[in-house]
Amino acid sequence: MDISETIQLIATFAEVVVALIAFLIAVQKKKTFGWFIGITFTLFVIFDLARIFALTMSAELHALVLLIACLSMVCAVWLMWKEQ
Repeated sequence: MDISETIQLIATFAEVVVALIAFLIAVQKKKTFGWFIGITFTLFVIFDLARIFALTMSAELHALVLLIACLSMVCAVWLMWKEQ
């Protein structure tokens, strides 16, 4: 395993941590945007793991996962903005 693969695994682990914290915010603080952030980062983890481990995913499915993740984050920041 070279340094770039190690860095990618560390970054993916950080995404897992962000997703878990976001889900805790959703459950414990009752903030809906936490669910969307958690979904976003969970999808980022799936996206990264598919690439790291060369899982068989079509380009269309890869693009769809990324699109849903981005739309989920748009919903999250919209909800945060509305709370202000």
